[in-house]
Amino acid sequence: MTKGLRRWLVGVWLCTVLGALAETAAILLFSGLTDNALQKGSLDAFWSPAVQWLLIAVAGAAIGYAGGSLAVWVSERFVMRLRQHVFDHVQKLPPHFFQRHRQGDLLSRLTGDVEAIEQMAVSGLIGTASALFSAVFYAAAAFWLRWDLAAATFVLAPLFWLAAKRFSAGVRSVAREGRVADGAVTSVVEESLGNLVLTQAYGRQDAERRRLSQEATAWFRAAVRSARLNQAYGQLVQVIETVCVLAVIGIGVWEISEGRMTLGQLLAFAALLSYLYPPIRSLAQLGLLVTAATAGAERLVEILDTRPAVSDPEGPTDRPSGRPDGVIEMKDVSFRYPGMDRQALQGLSFSANPGELVVITGPSGAGKSTISKLLLRFYDPDSGTVLLDGDPLHAFPLDRLREYITLLPQETLVLHDTVRANIACGRPGASDRAIVDAAKAADAHDFITALPEGYDTLIAPGTARLSGGQLQRLAIARAVLRDAPVLVLDEPTTGLDAIATRRIIEPLRRLMTGRTTIMITHDLTLTPDADRILVLDQGHITETGHHHELLALGGVYTRLYGSQNPGVTAEADLDHASGAYAYAGQVQGGAYGWSEHWAGPVA
Repeated sequence: MTKGLRRWLVGVWLCTVLGALAETAAILLFSGLTDNALQKGSLDAFWSPAVQWLLIAVAGAAIGYAGGSLAVWVSERFVMRLRQHVFDHVQKLPPHFFQRHRQGDLLSRLTGDVEAIEQMAVSGLIGTASALFSAVFYAAAAFWLRWDLAAATFVLAPLFWLAAKRFSAGVRSVAREGRVADGAVTSVVEESLGNLVLTQAYGRQDAERRRLSQEATAWFRAAVRSARLNQAYGQLVQVIETVCVLAVIGIGVWEISEGRMTLGQLLAFAALLSYLYPPIRSLAQLGLLVTAATAGAERLVEILDTRPAVSDPEGPTDRPSGRPDGVIEMKDVSFRYPGMDRQALQGLSFSANPGELVVITGPSGAGKSTISKLLLRFYDPDSGTVLLDGDPLHAFPLDRLREYITLLPQETLVLHDTVRANIACGRPGASDRAIVDAAKAADAHDFITALPEGYDTLIAPGTARLSGGQLQRLAIARAVLRDAPVLVLDEPTTGLDAIATRRIIEPLRRLMTGRTTIMITHDLTLTPDADRILVLDQGHITETGHHHELLALGGVYTRLYGSQNPGVTAEADLDHASGAYAYAGQVQGGAYGWSEHWAGPVA
């Protein structure tokens, strides 16, 4: 908790003290008013205590309003800051963390579980202080009025604590079950909405309903158990309070009959009890509140205890702050994902220079996409070094490094915002002119202006407004605007048909010009014009060279190429190597040509 919030919390406690003092003073005035005015029927004895009581009530109301408003401000401010802190932490976590946790469950932790911590850390502190101050003042007033009655009252007070202790274990268990079930329900709803097309196309409505019903039933049972425990505790406390009040009234009646106590004193003492028992009960119930909140806190701490895979360098760095040339080197890099037995990369070494197109290909699971994760520093290698212009990547601050390396991921990522904002996220603060120029370079300007609101058209993840090829051209415009010296393309044609692919080739060519480009792809129709092709298999580079050189080897690359182009032999393809490479679209009408749209290598 920050110093500012602590200061405001002290203010809440001060208001609580003053409010308790005001209520105590009002009760004592009631005692005198009863004995001097009501019993004697004296109107003259009424006015002075009545005015004092009214003034105290007004002051108490003002203090109560200030304290209540301040308490809400402190608690909500705490929730806001805690949620921001957890959200900032989550954004630094590695990709495998999100693969192991359902998004709906993470959403539940960032909302409901954050509020649970607030109940424990802020509302609990405020409630404890308020209950303690009130109990102390009311107890002092009760002892001042009649110490013997007060002593009898406090003899029974531990019953509240015993009741709370009896219920605390069950409350904690059921609270955790409820938080987990709530996260599961949110996950099922989020997943079902995200896969709505699959659900409808395959008639999975009943299956999804059963999934939701199963998780909702678990939540329902936990909620009912929690309600029963709270109801049982509340009713038991009412019985304990009744016993205490009857004991006091019985002793008070006997004291009045012996002439040792006035009616006003008894009524005032009864009023003090009505104020005293709620704080005592609250202190006991706060234990249950903290116990229930602990279940949510434990789930949130699981996230906060997960450490980011990478971090910024400590202290100042001595590397130049200017824009790098973009020379990428991997030297003897090995890496294994956390929790996995097999290494994703083993002893990997290669380099890529400005103006070069290096294509990395290989069978599925060979480790191709892992290279992009290391280049963007989502992870650091277990051994070996990744260098940019001769400096290890961990020597760069993360935000600066990611300004130098642009990633076009396999899935085109879209913000729930306007087309303009989606392009501008490549370079925040870019002018409208720069955004339009980037869209033109990506061959996206024409279809954007044809949208209902043009650049101000709202789009969202999974939008049906734009085709896959149009979304990919938006991503290219975003990369053009970012203007980084290193470009990483991760499966740039995934999910695109031949026509859509041909439309993005020329924008990609313009984007790649003059940059260090590393293209990760399984699509070998994109490889003939690469300056170098690296064939990855089980984390190793097994082959390297130009397209025709690799075909001549008759190895992994040849087999992959043949599987994608049935009917075209390596010898037949090599016959065309002296000119433009074979247009694969002539083979069974299913592929498309890269070289046909790209006149020569990148300058």
